[in-house]
Amino acid sequence: MNTGPATKEDVAGPVAVQASREAPDLADQLLAGLHAIAPGLVLVFGAAHERLGKLGQALRASLPAECVICGCSSAGEIGPSGYSSDSVVAIGFPKSSFRAHSITLRNLATLPVSEWMTLLRRMHKGFAPAPARSLFGILLVDGVSGQEDALVSTIEAALPAVPVMGGSAGDGLDFRHTSLLAGDEVFSNAAVFLLVETDLAISEVSFAHFSPTETRAVVTAAIPDKRRIVELNAEPAAEEYARIAGIAQQDLTPTEFARHPLMVRMGKHHHVRAISALTEDGGLSLMSSIDTGTVLTLGRSDDMTQGFAEVLESLPRPPLMVLGFDCILRRLALERAGLMNTMSEMFRRYRVAGFNTYGEQHSGMHVNQTFVGMAFLPPASDNETHDAA
Repeated sequence: MNTGPATKEDVAGPVAVQASREAPDLADQLLAGLHAIAPGLVLVFGAAHERLGKLGQALRASLPAECVICGCSSAGEIGPSGYSSDSVVAIGFPKSSFRAHSITLRNLATLPVSEWMTLLRRMHKGFAPAPARSLFGILLVDGVSGQEDALVSTIEAALPAVPVMGGSAGDGLDFRHTSLLAGDEVFSNAAVFLLVETDLAISEVSFAHFSPTETRAVVTAAIPDKRRIVELNAEPAAEEYARIAGIAQQDLTPTEFARHPLMVRMGKHHHVRAISALTEDGGLSLMSSIDTGTVLTLGRSDDMTQGFAEVLESLPRPPLMVLGFDCILRRLALERAGLMNTMSEMFRRYRVAGFNTYGEQHSGMHVNQTFVGMAFLPPASDNETHDAA
């Protein structure tokens, strides 16, 4: 287990603990770090299926009844030492500074939007947030459901004043079956939504390391409910994508998809529509919504580390922790570029903890190949308060 060095700032902020996924005493290792902060909320990332359920049961049995426990499987973890795999990361939020409540939004396949909106509004009203404290939402969702776009739009419509961010649960690089945890119950085809209130200052963080090129393509045939492009520019999708990206079709892999993303323009900004796999009929499966007629732009990679550091350096104060949701395709691109250790060092420096996702949610959108996070900041110093005045 690695809990990182204890500092004065850690007392009020969240704490991340980590252990090997295969450890026979996994729960005990995690609890050893969590008990010290008396958590009101614990997020668990990395375990899957039956193991996730057993871990949830063990945590539930040893933590206070009022502690909210949620989590999901992942495509990789971000712990006290940076990027890792085959581990479990637990993040404890001390009840002295945090209050949380969760609900499960079930039946993603049927999109019961009206039911969800009723549940979300009732949850917000019952939670009764204090105006003087910071309020935000966390969304964990089945990463192979294909319903994130509709779900995020529903939450945005139901709770427009609440900043919400989160990640799609992962399954390594298999993209087959993901797991979510609420309390000690494990399920799929659903999402877990949390409202969290804190007396700490918060700041949203978002970073994508791509910019648009001049190369564009039109989706001339698609299967929207499967997030699949059948044709680009009236040509078989995989063949045409390989051509515009300058890659031999037989060399198309998740790493190449990560290096050469397709982007869609929304307002003044471009957002990645990441490719997850080739289909047997020569199409492209995406990790976000797509439709016939969409104009896509080929993206190019910018600096993956310096830009990230600049985003976090722009925070008003060094964070106590950043809860991070980082796309697995970003991690693959960093690995190919030999920058995994560099990024892990940055995660340690800025106290980032979270998991690698199949997609990220923020600002009312479902996006890909992006890092999104919520930074928890210590109170402003007397000098800062005086300068602001």
